Amino acid sequence: MLAAARQAVLVATVPLPYQPLRQALDERTNVEARMSFYLSGLFTAAEEIQHHLDAGVPVVVESYFARCLTTHRALGAQLGITLPSWLPTPATYHLVCDDDERQRRLAGRNKPVSRWDSLIETATDQVKDAYASFPMHRVDTTGRSPDEVLRVIMNIDTQGAHPRADSEPVGAHSHVLPAVPRRTAGTCRP
Repeated sequence: MLAAARQAVLVATVPLPYQPLRQALDERTNVEARMSFYLSGLFTAAEEIQHHLDAGVPVVVESYFARCLTTHRALGAQLGITLPSWLPTPATYHLVCDDDERQRRLAGRNKPVSRWDSLIETATDQVKDAYASFPMHRVDTTGRSPDEVLRVIMNIDTQGAHPRADSEPVGAHSHVLPAVPRRTAGTCRP
């Protein structure tokens, strides 16, 4: 919905070729291996994201490095990760709701609960604390329909903007990565 509203491309952060391995890895118990797998998928997606941004096309992703790092750290991963400076940096919307609604939504999902899903439910406070270290727009979705949540997100970026002003400053959108200058042909990332 957000991608359509922003006239952006939606990029999967677990690329299609990764899906079969994702299922196999989710059956294993090594949190560092799982974190490394998801980081690999994100770095692969980051190349696609950068390609779109270089072409001036806005991008929306459903999750990015913050989710991978916070979730796996809450589950006990101890890998020291320093993200490279060349990564596209999105503005992020952290969608939250009260616990009763969250439990209701989880119960209503048409998706089998994995071992990892169950484990993360035992570490929700650690995840919440870890997310606090990332800059995000917090959006309370309690009692709101998807259309209402979309309106809230869209209004975050346009409140107070002059009607003819550029209402999409760099870093203003969660999940929409800002356009970046094109690289000179033949150059590569630092």
